Amino acid sequence: MKILVLNCGSSSIKYQLLDLNGEENLLAKGLLERIGINNSELIHKAAGKEKYKIVQDVPDHTVGINLILKVLTSKEYGVIHTVNEIQAVGHRVAHGGEHFKKSTLVDKKVKQGIEECIELAPLHNPANLKGIMSMEKLIPGIPQVAVFDTSFHQTMPAYSYLYGLPYSLYEKYKVRRYGFHGTSHKYVAQKACNILDLDFEKIKIVTCHLGNGASVAAIKNGKSLDTSMGFTPVDGLIMGTRCGSIDPGAILYLAKKEHLNLEGVNKLINKESGMVGISGISSDMRDLEDAAKKGNERAKLALDMFNFRVVKHIGAYSAAMGGIDLIVFTGGIGENSSFVRKEVCSKLGFIGVDFDYDKNEGLRGKDAIITKPDSKTKVMVITTNEELVIARDTYNIVNGKL
Repeated sequence: MKILVLNCGSSSIKYQLLDLNGEENLLAKGLLERIGINNSELIHKAAGKEKYKIVQDVPDHTVGINLILKVLTSKEYGVIHTVNEIQAVGHRVAHGGEHFKKSTLVDKKVKQGIEECIELAPLHNPANLKGIMSMEKLIPGIPQVAVFDTSFHQTMPAYSYLYGLPYSLYEKYKVRRYGFHGTSHKYVAQKACNILDLDFEKIKIVTCHLGNGASVAAIKNGKSLDTSMGFTPVDGLIMGTRCGSIDPGAILYLAKKEHLNLEGVNKLINKESGMVGISGISSDMRDLEDAAKKGNERAKLALDMFNFRVVKHIGAYSAAMGGIDLIVFTGGIGENSSFVRKEVCSKLGFIGVDFDYDKNEGLRGKDAIITKPDSKTKVMVITTNEELVIARDTYNIVNGKL
């Protein structure tokens, strides 16, 4: 069964075409950027073929998806003959609020629910919805499935997800902690358990999805107990450009001192803070590691702040779950930065981590165990694949298996 997976951003579309027919084969993938801006750019890579680049104006998502379909069916760079070979479409949807506790087949009611969550994710949900609507126009009647970033964390208990605000505000506006990266947290936790031959529903796991956006999750007996991101993805760890957890009083103080309106505050905490704000250099961990090696003190400070907060969350989740059996690193930083993994894990001996420095050194983008054989708490690097999760859910839902 050929499934197209779409991840529509405000000005971009990431896509993969996968064939789930006994085996799970990636046929093609790509990224379309600068939608609605002059000289939009599509980078397409089909299995066994050279990368293909197109630069042209793409005014909206419907035109963008149509361009992707043309490339997928082209004689030279495509992998299918006609769009009718695509049997279903899976969409990443950023926010499902309390409406959606699992992936679901798209219908009128589901589209309405996604639209109602736009207030909670104004940058992402409108684009996700545009992707769904565009596919309805381009391939009428094709089954579509929405897979929500927030759904895995819907198992969090009220004492974990509620803020210390008047309960009436939760009832009125649904202001609470939702968490994100749920698809990735669930996938890498299950994958690690399969490799280690452990029962996902009987152990305590901390997953660290570390990238430009970063979050840590506590997974107990197969369910999300807590996660570092909250009402929005700005909460929790310090990130590439996001400040992470901060005293709300500091925001009020700065808004007054700097004469910031709501838009200005949003820009400050989401775009100008985090690693780039502290270092003054870059939001990219590779740049910061290079600068720190050369003696840049602010780059070193940014790295220390990032690593300290990851350690702090792992320690807190150990207390919350009564111990940890397994820690998983994933995401662009988690999979590729042996430095971050070393700095974090070297401080986790108190929870039974016997870290293997040799196995960790130089490890990039591969599944591996990075603790010694007798380590009480295992630590693994697991490569994430959110698109594969979306394709699997789409396959199972369309075929009545989920």
